[in-house]
This record gives sequence, structure tokens and C-alpha cells, in this order.
Amino acid sequence: MLKDCFCADGAEAGCDEAGRGCLAGPVYAAAVILPRGYNHAWLDDSKKLSPRKREFMRSDIEKNALSWAVASADNDEIDEMNILRASILAMHRALDKLILIPDRILVDGNRFYAYKGIPHVCLVRGDATHKSIAAASILAKVHRDEYMFQLHREIGHYLWHKNKGYPTVAHRKAIEDFGITQYHRKSFLLIKRQLSLPL
Repeated sequence: MLKDCFCADGAEAGCDEAGRGCLAGPVYAAAVILPRGYNHAWLDDSKKLSPRKREFMRSDIEKNALSWAVASADNDEIDEMNILRASILAMHRALDKLILIPDRILVDGNRFYAYKGIPHVCLVRGDATHKSIAAASILAKVHRDEYMFQLHREIGHYLWHKNKGYPTVAHRKAIEDFGITQYHRKSFLLIKRQLSLPL
């Protein structure tokens, strides 16, 4: 069962990201401050939910959260600073957009950079244990999926409406056939070359 809050008092912002392992597109992050006692049977790590349930929960979270925000770091920033730093940058940008200042920040994962002197706690698999992080994982995922669908309508070869930029066989094959776009992460291994030895 997901935990309501990490501590007994104060407002907590849960943070999570979506798209770290993709070959194309930005990394998205969300920050969510839920009211104490918020609950829903479908609230969970976004990866465990169907697209329909994620969409429903997105609406419920955005309606009921005390404050929420979504932000991103694009593929050029990812190439410039690496995916970890870009993910944390996106989280900081989401926190910048909150209308309430949290007393604590809960972060999914094991790395984070201090944000404006606000205490933070890193929680590995926090999206499966804490409500605010699970809510952030849902918002980050749904908003990023929407953006990748828009990119698919612009450039359809890569099937981003299905793979969302992740390294599927079809995505890698499209890169081989059509090359890379301005949205691809050039610092990532975009094509897996099979090694062969001369006989």
C-alpha cells in the first residue's frame, strides 16, 4: 500500500521523471503536492497502469492536487550534460512552476541535486511506495507521451506514437533506414552494430 507522506507534518512534493531510456525526445519530470489523505485505487507507479488508467489518474491528480507542474529538458540538453543531470534539471524546472513551496521533496531514485535549500529524500522505487511520487510518475509519463505523439505527426517514420522514443527494434530500424532527426539524442547508442570477425 502506498504511503501518504514521508513525515508527519508539512507539505511534500513528489518528483519523478519519464523518458530517461529513450533514444529521442526530451526527458519529462513532474512535481506533485497531494492533499493529505488523498487516495485512489488506481494510484500506482505509472509503468503498472494501462494507458486508460493513466489518463484517468492524470485528470484526477490534476484536479485534486494542491499543486502540480510538469517540465522537461530537451535532447540537446541531454547530449550536453548527460541524462542524469538533465533529468534532475527537469525536476527542478517542475518544482519552479509549483504555486506552493513544499517543506520537503521526495524524489524517485538515488540521485538529486539540492533545490533552494529545501530538504529532500531520495527513495529507490519511490513511485511504488509513496503517493506523491506515484502521482508525479503518472503526470510525467502522460505529458511526455502526448508530446511524442505530436512529434510522430510531424515525423512518422519512427513510430513514436507507439514506442514513445524508446529503443524498440522498429525504432532502431527506422534510424538505419532514414537516419536521425533533430529530436534524437546523439550521445546515445542509436544503432546496435553486430560485431563480426573475418574468417
